[in-house]
Amino acid sequence: MPRRWHIAVLALLGIFALACEGGVDAADPESTRTRTVAPTGGAPGYPASMAALGDSITAGVGSCVAYLACSRNSWAAGTGSGVDSHYQRILAENSKIRRQVHNFAEPGARAGALAAQADRAVDAKVSYVTVLIGANDVCAGSAGRMTPVATFRGQVDRALATLKKGLPRARVLVVSIPDLYRLWQVGREDDQAVEVWESRGICPAMLARPASAAPADEERRRAVRDRIEAYDEQLRAACRAYGSRCRWDGGRLHDVRFTVGRLSTFDYFHPNVEGQNEIADVTYPDRFDW
Repeated sequence: MPRRWHIAVLALLGIFALACEGGVDAADPESTRTRTVAPTGGAPGYPASMAALGDSITAGVGSCVAYLACSRNSWAAGTGSGVDSHYQRILAENSKIRRQVHNFAEPGARAGALAAQADRAVDAKVSYVTVLIGANDVCAGSAGRMTPVATFRGQVDRALATLKKGLPRARVLVVSIPDLYRLWQVGREDDQAVEVWESRGICPAMLARPASAAPADEERRRAVRDRIEAYDEQLRAACRAYGSRCRWDGGRLHDVRFTVGRLSTFDYFHPNVEGQNEIADVTYPDRFDW
């Protein structure tokens, strides 16, 4: 009888140890969500390190309890329990990427800042890079102050050339720019969003005087919409020129029909956690064989 009791205790301790090992993600000490333990050594084909480049969207601004960068909720490099980021999805397949994730995105960054971020990705020797840039290039004080299309393309090319030279075997994902015209369309009917846009001067090239139907305001918004589409075309072409190691998202992020409920109530511009998850969903490659 004592021997049977001893064996039962050992079995229970073994089960408890296994549960503890698989229950909390070490990449996010605050996480209590159970995750699938990645195969030892990692599944073949999945990257073992990554870097996220871009602006405040990728930096996770507005997705936490304060209006600050919140990289743990980033659609690309997030480590928090609330976001199923590219990093989290890869980690579930390849344990080698654990803690090998970098978020170099900067709030307010335009395409001109991308090359310096690419330098940091090269220094980190990563094998997967995400790029989302362009919203700040159109969110100028006026439509006339938006970054010229040729300038935007040159700045993107310079950053991609840095990646191609420094990380010739890395996979690069270039993501389309969210549809800010759609943002205006869904937000103009929301009194709180309109109040925030007007009081805080959020993306004035698109969102100034959001309730106005004056011809000049309509023309300004269309100019911003057209510039975003031009940027997206240049992003697509730049990725194609890069070669087989670059993948364009096919405009999937731009095509998202998001709602006000996916936006941070700090500014009704940046995505909240649900919005970050939606970006992750539509941009995740699923396969890393390009």
